[in-house]
Amino acid sequence: MKYYRETIAVTKRILIELLRRRRSLIFWSIFPISILIINGFILAEGAKLSMAVAFENAAPSTLVGAALFFSCLGGSVATVVAEREQQTLKRLFISPLSGLSYFLGIFLAHSCIGIGQTLLVYTVAAFWGATFKGSIFLGITIIFLSIIAYVGLGFIFGTQLARRTEDVNALIAAFGVPLLILGGAFLPTSLFPPTLLEIAKYNPIYHMNEALLAVSARGEEISKITSRFVFLLVFAMVMVVGGWLSYRRMLMVEKRL
Repeated sequence: MKYYRETIAVTKRILIELLRRRRSLIFWSIFPISILIINGFILAEGAKLSMAVAFENAAPSTLVGAALFFSCLGGSVATVVAEREQQTLKRLFISPLSGLSYFLGIFLAHSCIGIGQTLLVYTVAAFWGATFKGSIFLGITIIFLSIIAYVGLGFIFGTQLARRTEDVNALIAAFGVPLLILGGAFLPTSLFPPTLLEIAKYNPIYHMNEALLAVSARGEEISKITSRFVFLLVFAMVMVVGGWLSYRRMLMVEKRL
């Protein structure tokens, strides 16, 4: 119960701070909606699809490739860096709050943000007639694995590569934008040449995108996406372990400073 109460307390603190920064909340809402609408109209015009079909194909890519990337990965990096700059970690060492609860609290907070963006993207897509054709449970599982992977990777970046708030944007731009393009977030992977497709197979965003697209837009079962699902599951587990170890290493470094 101790870890549960502490985790919920950290989660509430982060979410309350986000609600106070209403501009950030508005921008995090505008971004996925605008990307979804742009992708939807491009697919409708370029591929000669109906609006419903176009938005059914645009929603998964927009969600895992754009919305969750910037909120869960970029957001977790920004949170960790800001906590270091504000000396929150120093106060953690003299408080009864455990490091595990702090880690889980940040993790849960950004998961809540990701869930909110998921509802937002699919609500807007439904307005244009899109429907979720496959297993809702399987789709939710893929989304949660994507959130877990992004937040874990965000901890690795935030604790090992970013030292100041100014580093966050440069870090996300350098590593993230190429991966987003290669993952099919802004361009359909059907347009990729064979060489890029071979490279994309090593990109976790590509597997997130293709797995959710197959389930959401084409109604495929897990037997059809087994390789992508396994890749995503393993990657998410590795990122959680890596994020936790990176966080522990950061705590040891902070204690010596």
